[in-house]
Amino acid sequence: MNHVIEVWGDFACFSAPANKVERFSYPCPTPSAARGVFDAIYCHRQEFRWQVTKVEVLSFPNYIALRRNEVKEKVSTTAVKKWIKGTADPTPLFADFTGKPDTKGRTQRQTMALSNVRYRLHGEIRPWPGFEKRQKAFDEQFKRRIKRGKCFQQPYLGCREFVAFFDSPKEERPPIPFDRDLGLMLYDVFDLSVQNESNASPRISMFRAKIEQGVLNIPEYSDSKVLKPSTSE
Repeated sequence: MNHVIEVWGDFACFSAPANKVERFSYPCPTPSAARGVFDAIYCHRQEFRWQVTKVEVLSFPNYIALRRNEVKEKVSTTAVKKWIKGTADPTPLFADFTGKPDTKGRTQRQTMALSNVRYRLHGEIRPWPGFEKRQKAFDEQFKRRIKRGKCFQQPYLGCREFVAFFDSPKEERPPIPFDRDLGLMLYDVFDLSVQNESNASPRISMFRAKIEQGVLNIPEYSDSKVLKPSTSE
């Protein structure tokens, strides 16, 4: 079943992984970012995964220049679990100190983000082997969650501070008349052909993306159009 949701927000940034110093957003969500929105609403990684099939751009991309503070370190999930259980004392991360003289734990990045965005996302639930008989139950549960506005965590548009609001489409507004060849676009940062745990290693994949009349069609992850690292890597 093809599920369709409409998402919007004040800001968004879907940057390529190669832009490590300065961020410059694609004009629309990457398949990975769109999958993240679906996952935030309904996700059981041991039972199914999301396959994003299409992104429709409903508002013209307006760029805005921002300067953002980003921390250089992050707290490990293992440490957080120990803090919750009380087996270890919480150790804060100081944004302006890494423990070494004359160093800072944050860095400033110039970001070319998008403002006042709206998209229509299309995705399908793909059960893992052994859970195929639950396809209908998965689809119905997602529809109920959308209707009630429920989510496991607040969806976001590329960066966690750029909150995404979502709902089922209320009107069939057409995509904007917008064409752009985006060249190579990030497809995903994990291997979608296998179940990924929280400690899964990254596996970057790319594809040649082209927006035509406001629509970005996304190939299947298994399609040869999706460029992936060789299995030996």
